[in-house]
Amino acid sequence: MSETQWSKLRVMKTKNLLTIAAVSAGLAFGVTAQAKESEHEEQTISSSDVPAAVQSAAQTQAQGGIIVRWEKEGANFEAVIDKNGRQIGIEMDAAGKVLSKHSEAKEHKEKGARY
Repeated sequence: MSETQWSKLRVMKTKNLLTIAAVSAGLAFGVTAQAKESEHEEQTISSSDVPAAVQSAAQTQAQGGIIVRWEKEGANFEAVIDKNGRQIGIEMDAAGKVLSKHSEAKEHKEKGARY
């Protein structure tokens, strides 16, 4: 092989290595993003699995509504409260501190779920 052919071969190998590195990095990023997303998936749980402080805080927030289900998202808990025909999700930490409130209908519409 001539020097020119060796040079072309080196350039081709370098391009192939860079392409492989880029594809591998992209795949690794995708897997990491998917794993992070699954950490935030809601899991329906029994009320017996909910700390007393969280249950008490949810009852206070319900104010005449009914807690229809409990969900766990990572380390946090969510009470789904039916109040006057509307379902509201109240997310709390393990100590019962309210972190957020949202409409369950809007949340599940965004996720494409039907209730």
